Amino acid sequence: MHCGLLCRFLWLWPFLFYIEAMPIRKVQDDTKILIKTIVTRINDISHTQSVSSKQKVTGLDFIPRLHTALTLSKMDQTLAIYQQILTTLSSGNVIQISNDLENLRDLLHLLASFRSCPFPRASSPKTLKGLGDVLETSFYSTEVVALSRLQGFLQDMLQQLDFSPGC
Repeated sequence: MHCGLLCRFLWLWPFLFYIEAMPIRKVQDDTKILIKTIVTRINDISHTQSVSSKQKVTGLDFIPRLHTALTLSKMDQTLAIYQQILTTLSSGNVIQISNDLENLRDLLHLLASFRSCPFPRASSPKTLKGLGDVLETSFYSTEVVALSRLQGFLQDMLQQLDFSPGC
């Protein structure tokens, strides 16, 4: 009689393990889809193609550049900076992208919790104090450079997610 219950439980074990493993894969797939969606939105803004993400533009050093080793927390911190920049720009072109970044950060937090490495929400970056002055003199350039660098960063994120980045 005990063997019957044990055998049934052992028979169900692979299914229970599979059910537990599915959410992280689904969240990772959703994260990749959202990244591709944001990159497509950036591509749809025609003036973003005029500046390379590797080009150095004076006065816009506060906009993050590409990183080589990305962890989930570094991704979140960098996205927080981009989100703050885009929120400050508040042009019609970037409002949806800013909202998408918030959703992407939520997905990163979910991935981190699945991997048992929760990290606190990134606080407001201190490096953006002079952003208002820069926007007064070069709003268009700031938008173009920020979107161009964000696009490159998102493409790097997409590649890193395939290798299961650390905390």
